[in-house]
Amino acid sequence: MKIHQRYYPFILIAVCLFLFYPHLDVLYANIMEARNFNTAREMLHYNNWVFTTMNGEARYEKPPLPTWLSAFSAAIFGITKLWALRLPSAIITTLMVLFSYVFSKKRLKLVPKQAFYASLILATSFYVLFAGRNGTWDIFAHSFMLAGIYFLFQFFADTQRLYKNAVLAGLFIGLSFMSKGPVSHFALLLPFLIAYIWVYKIRSYKNRIVPFSLLVGVALTLSSWWALTIYFGDADTAAIIADKEAAAWANHNTRSFFYYWSFFTQSGIWTIPAFISLLYPYLKTRVSDLKTYRFTLIWTLAAVILLSVIPEKKSRYLLPVLIPLALNTSYYIEYLVRKFRELRDNRETYPVYFNFGVVAFVAILAGPIVLYFFADTFTGSMWIWFAFLQISILITAFFIFRSLRSKNIENAFYGVVIFSCALLTFGFPLVKATYTNEDYAMLAPKIEALKADGKPVFLFENGSPELIWDLGQRLPVIKTSGSLVLPDASAFYVIIEKGQEQLVKGELKGFNLTLDQCFDGNITSKKDRNYKTRRIGCVYLVSAKF
Repeated sequence: MKIHQRYYPFILIAVCLFLFYPHLDVLYANIMEARNFNTAREMLHYNNWVFTTMNGEARYEKPPLPTWLSAFSAAIFGITKLWALRLPSAIITTLMVLFSYVFSKKRLKLVPKQAFYASLILATSFYVLFAGRNGTWDIFAHSFMLAGIYFLFQFFADTQRLYKNAVLAGLFIGLSFMSKGPVSHFALLLPFLIAYIWVYKIRSYKNRIVPFSLLVGVALTLSSWWALTIYFGDADTAAIIADKEAAAWANHNTRSFFYYWSFFTQSGIWTIPAFISLLYPYLKTRVSDLKTYRFTLIWTLAAVILLSVIPEKKSRYLLPVLIPLALNTSYYIEYLVRKFRELRDNRETYPVYFNFGVVAFVAILAGPIVLYFFADTFTGSMWIWFAFLQISILITAFFIFRSLRSKNIENAFYGVVIFSCALLTFGFPLVKATYTNEDYAMLAPKIEALKADGKPVFLFENGSPELIWDLGQRLPVIKTSGSLVLPDASAFYVIIEKGQEQLVKGELKGFNLTLDQCFDGNITSKKDRNYKTRRIGCVYLVSAKF
């Protein structure tokens, strides 16, 4: 498949349009998104743009830039539209993919085709797909940081336009901090600096002192202004939240140092090529540019090692590793495209046939498997999406097999990318087939009806972010900061998270609690691992005992 390099950026944009934008409203908000969306809703309703809140309570755990972007999108398209709240994530991920391409091509001096491979690998890696369709903070922090690294690399490598590169690098590094604090500085920027100094070294630094100071100044100004505003405007609350966050990093989700060492599996469909690309003794004589290969390899491994040092570990924290890993994997793909027809050693060819063959077999079997498990829950529109999916992935499977037979690895590689696009575009609506909870009920309309009844409505405490999101609005809270603030009313309604009823009854001993109704905000069945009792809100009528 011959593609002229002038079309590479347009193809990357088209691929991102298929991967990140369709059906953004299919999944309901998870716990991390709910925190972000609640804060965005209160920005719009209460103008809490700096002193951010969630149901009226201070929410300073994360800087507000991604939430601002979600709020701006919601202001245009509607706060109740999940696709609008997630749209900024899709846009910033698209920009990250494009920055990966220009970074590979202009900074690392890769040939345009290999830069194209690297960007396609990044776009179709599992956690990039997850983060790019998810309204949380991580993808913003790492996307802005990659842009900052793009200009920082040029600042180190070139004596021209030092001030321009310094200001732009500082700008994007600061925006990264405004997205999720120092996370990307530690997980992406610091490993980059280690790899750069190791491989390229920094020379003639004297004429860079002043522009570098400007870079640091711009980054620090953008990074610190919000934190300083919070500190001087609400110091006590900020200190409590900071202590809580520090304790979480040290004590929550603690894992072994080696927990992340299957990190290459997070690239999903590229797991085998990603693993082989890490085998330096094998690839060092095969890559087209050993120096830049060493740079991407050290960048990748440094990121994994630094993340491994932190006690708190979650799989999604590996997202920044996928950026240099995609670059690293592109060296192996480029080698296969260039040399596969000449290979005679089965130890080299079998992993390639296995990797692409598995994708093709999955494409063939996906349709029958989906029908076997979910055909009974398909609605009319789902059958249409299934038909498109089945046709597209069968054609893709045939294309991959034919490419392998002719030893055309480049076409097989493109086939995997097309398969990913088809899966997200045509297959994602079929997720609705798992929404089988017959008890699902929306809580927001009930609250409106209760308010119309004339009695005040309260939330017992700010617990489940998903439940707060399902309320559809801010409600006053009875229990805050460990103390009860009882309403001045003889009777009122209170929303209680499922499973907390006995605890609440113990704290409201002087009142009668009568259950009105429980509202299950889970769409999936009770057997599904994503079913959460914290999404169930029970409405009680509370009246004083006489």
